Amino acid sequence: MSDLRIAVLNASHRDMNTTRNFRRELDGSLAEYYVTDGEIPDDYAFDAVVVSGSRSSVYWDEEWIDATRAWVGEAVDRDIPHLGICWGHQLLASVLGGTVEAMGAYEVGYSEITRTADTRLFEGIPETFTSFTSHSDAVTDLPPGATALAENHYSVHGFRKDRVFGVQFHPEFDPKTARDLVHRKDLSQERLESVLAEITAENYRKACESKLVFDNYLAFVREVTAEADPASVPAGDPTTGDQPTDVELETSPDGPTEPAGDAESDAAAGCSD
Repeated sequence: MSDLRIAVLNASHRDMNTTRNFRRELDGSLAEYYVTDGEIPDDYAFDAVVVSGSRSSVYWDEEWIDATRAWVGEAVDRDIPHLGICWGHQLLASVLGGTVEAMGAYEVGYSEITRTADTRLFEGIPETFTSFTSHSDAVTDLPPGATALAENHYSVHGFRKDRVFGVQFHPEFDPKTARDLVHRKDLSQERLESVLAEITAENYRKACESKLVFDNYLAFVREVTAEADPASVPAGDPTTGDQPTDVELETSPDGPTEPAGDAESDAAAGCSD
């Protein structure tokens, strides 16, 4: 039994919080590519693809965005399951024929989000849930044939089309990531203080419910993998009784390879309370 092979397309401009968060949340063998530096996988030998958030906009005319879009489009055509987070959600929507536009507003902080459809991606997550958000662009038109999965008064917060899932919110964020991001933003002092005041242990515990997105997505990927090759069901699949192995991270040639670590674990931050 082998671990899931997961390509992580890291569009965060080398924010190490992003690397740490996905190491913690994704159970599999991770190959991380810093797409903002022009790193793109050489092939499509993956069971799953996860596309991160970014401070860029998907509609900007930048070479790395075009290259990432092209690789993702081919990977989607090959029926590899995808999960997009924030910018990744928008990129996937755009690749599939949807529209992404500036909102004229900035949603940031812990937000309430409402499910709008039954979906395995949100199994175990309440109809109304809390998660950290940070975006000024949004999917304004879904791709043809896509289903909206969640929303709030700002935007669509989730969609699915076939094997592609996107969420606008950040289920991977821990409190350190949230604080670091807010301090980088050009906010008025009043709004800065207000958003920082929301980053509490209580709100983080509430937001931990949204982390089930990762478990649910990987369970879906395991089913897809098993259908293609029953002998390839990874260790840790609930149908096998095996226990998950430790997450292994493989980065692209320019990046470090090391076991998954976490400067601020879920237990320390309150997820395991």
